Amino acid sequence: MDTNPQLPEPENLADGVNADVENNTGSTSRKSKEEILVLLAELSLRESDDISRDEVTRLKQAYYVARHAEIEALKAEFEQNEENKDSQFVVPDDTGEERLKELLNTIREKKAELARRVETMQNENLARKKAIIEQIAMMCDDTDNINREFPRFRELQQEFKALGEVPPTAVSETWKSYQETVERFYDQLKINKDLRDYDFKKNLEAKEVLCYEAELLGNSEDVVEAFRSLQELHEKWREIGPVDKEFRESIWTRFREASSVVNKKYQAFFEERKQKEQENEKAKTELCELVEGIDTESLKSASAWDNATRRLLDAQAKWKTIGFCSRKLNKTIFDRFRSACDKFFAKKSEFYSTYRNELDENLARKTALCEKAEALKDSTDWKATAEKLIELQKEWKTIGTVHKRVSDQIWKRFTAACETFFEKRKAANQEVRGVETANLKAKKAIIASLREITDETPRDTAIAAVKDAISRWQSIGHVPMRDKTKINDTYHGLIDQLYEKFDIRQQRESMSRFESSVSSMKGNSSRMLSEREKLVRAYEKKTAELSTFENNMGFFTSKSKSGDSMMKEMERRITRIKEELESLKQKIKIVDENLD
Repeated sequence: MDTNPQLPEPENLADGVNADVENNTGSTSRKSKEEILVLLAELSLRESDDISRDEVTRLKQAYYVARHAEIEALKAEFEQNEENKDSQFVVPDDTGEERLKELLNTIREKKAELARRVETMQNENLARKKAIIEQIAMMCDDTDNINREFPRFRELQQEFKALGEVPPTAVSETWKSYQETVERFYDQLKINKDLRDYDFKKNLEAKEVLCYEAELLGNSEDVVEAFRSLQELHEKWREIGPVDKEFRESIWTRFREASSVVNKKYQAFFEERKQKEQENEKAKTELCELVEGIDTESLKSASAWDNATRRLLDAQAKWKTIGFCSRKLNKTIFDRFRSACDKFFAKKSEFYSTYRNELDENLARKTALCEKAEALKDSTDWKATAEKLIELQKEWKTIGTVHKRVSDQIWKRFTAACETFFEKRKAANQEVRGVETANLKAKKAIIASLREITDETPRDTAIAAVKDAISRWQSIGHVPMRDKTKINDTYHGLIDQLYEKFDIRQQRESMSRFESSVSSMKGNSSRMLSEREKLVRAYEKKTAELSTFENNMGFFTSKSKSGDSMMKEMERRITRIKEELESLKQKIKIVDENLD
């Protein structure tokens, strides 16, 4: 259970696994620590978007390789000196490590600032694009003046296209909303037919060119470059306006099918590489398990240690012949192998020279850590306490061995304290997951009830069922994160279908999208209050309109055919206004529920 901070013997991992470092760092692994710090200092002066994360990682790894080599050289020199025969080698402090950490922190802060700037810019672009979509939607509602709005509509299109990137998670939804709104505008536009047809024809020709280019990419040998080019084509596609209804589905199907060919080849390429990386991971894991499986406690003689050392060196030689694992696991498994090798040589060093005075000191330090862990084991401040215990665990690993007679006892005491806390935290997390699972089950039940609404369901019954489902959905809390997107998409899709099927009126967009819009405002009280005030004004206006229609009903009679027709139209208008009032009340309620 104990780890030993002593340096490995000369045949340790420094020569055994340097191949991995050299593969990642190139010539930098041959540079001195001072040269590497100079390179890092130059990197830290660059603009953040000119700093390569891979280059920083290579320099960092090269630094520690150079440090390891430096320590090995000092140790060898120490052991060759006869005057030091009965002395213990002490690893000197690394004066450059503080400078290394300072430079790495500077680079990390620059990269973080760049990410923040990009995120802010994308959010601003998203807000502006949503505002443009809303303006176009308002034009669509004013059908009497839509011709007059055409020049402004074209200006808004140019503004939309000129805006930069939005957050990746909003690209698809924003583009879809924009396309639907633009197509709705064109569908209602009462302008000169030749001008509209010319616009449609020009857009169709542009999209046909993109289809042809996408089809050519399907034959490209460079799969990765083809995929990147395809993304650029999709960006261009989004910038092109709509085509005539007759061609909308066919041209999109052609482009989508060409894209599918490229996407499938791209996916197959990475699946093949992933398969090779998995094979490498399996082979390296077996080597890790081989080294970790060496029972150093059973090695009681020099010959036994020599035999075990030869087995470990063979494993290191085989390691160098195996390729990379995935980027995510490559460093982890390398650290695991290096850690296993380091532990072996630490044990070997312990076998050849024991430090009895240190054993008592190590026991005192570990006892102190046990006391600290025991003082924290009943805490319910999960995050802060977990961090403290992890720091204690890290500190434990830096402490050497203790007397064998108390080694297991002190280790079990320390792990018992840590496990007590982490088991309690696990139980608390399971309770939260239980609530989220129950919420998921309740939301699935709502979706099932929505699916039971068919074309045979009376309209009034369907509307009441939809409103009830929306109300119940809003009252349910969080679901597990892995299910959140899927369950929400299913729910909103069903709501939109039912709104369309039963002609449930809305002012601008479906109720589900309004909920999403309000959810995005959460935390911004001024926006929420502004939205509520707008809805209240609309509600008051509709109420006055309803009162006018109801008063006017008293002036009509159904004695004539025209009078009967007029009354039926008035009744339909009144019914529609009442539905719109109910929708506005629901939206105001949604805003009120989300106000902080």
